[in-house]
Amino acid sequence: MSARRILALIGTAALFLGLFAGCNYKSFYQKSNYDYASRGGNDPKMMGVRSYGATTGDSKQHENKYFEYSSSLSNKVADLPGVNTAIVFLTDKNAYVGILTDWTATGTEARGGHRSHEQDNTGTTEGVYNVSNGSSKWSNRQVATPYNSYFSHKDYMDLSTELRQVIGNAVRSAFPRAQEVHISANREYVNQSLEFAKAAWLKKPLAPLTADFNTLVQFTFGGSDNPPIPLYMKKNPQAKTPPASLGR
Repeated sequence: MSARRILALIGTAALFLGLFAGCNYKSFYQKSNYDYASRGGNDPKMMGVRSYGATTGDSKQHENKYFEYSSSLSNKVADLPGVNTAIVFLTDKNAYVGILTDWTATGTEARGGHRSHEQDNTGTTEGVYNVSNGSSKWSNRQVATPYNSYFSHKDYMDLSTELRQVIGNAVRSAFPRAQEVHISANREYVNQSLEFAKAAWLKKPLAPLTADFNTLVQFTFGGSDNPPIPLYMKKNPQAKTPPASLGR
């Protein structure tokens, strides 16, 4: 066999090995938690029953008797690829999760990859906070802001089903008695959730806030027409930061 023939065979074999390795890498990546966009039926992330959202059909599902902030589950969810910030509350019935997404995973957004986040981060390259008016300042009260923030998403349906499934599985593994796990990345929901978390961090009793918490989750997840008032506005009616829209 000629030397040219041998080199050609070696080149062809190398090409096939490269393609095989690339396919294996792509398959591995799509099946990992770093990709939430795979629609293949063999994705391990989607095996089993749905772990998030309404499952009981009970109209009173969000009438919680108590709620508590879970630092361990908040950290566990925040450690997932694609999630930057997480605030998790547990109740006598459910778990409620507020998140902000980031760039550490692909496919966190649903609807064909449409950019559904609520942030305008163009000011970062301009060296300002608010690119619309050139301001470098913003209230530190909120964890999710309109500008230069990690990503919030108005409608929880904007989050991919795989991302919500992974979060639901993570929560249920530590809180198996949860009847339902509800997840939202809505900016106003996350910011209002932060106010309840702050009360927990300061060791304040949460029982007096149960009705306010229920109003928030009933409006966000239960279809209530009674919009929640942020805790900071209830404490200070003169507060100037208006609440953003709570998506469905």
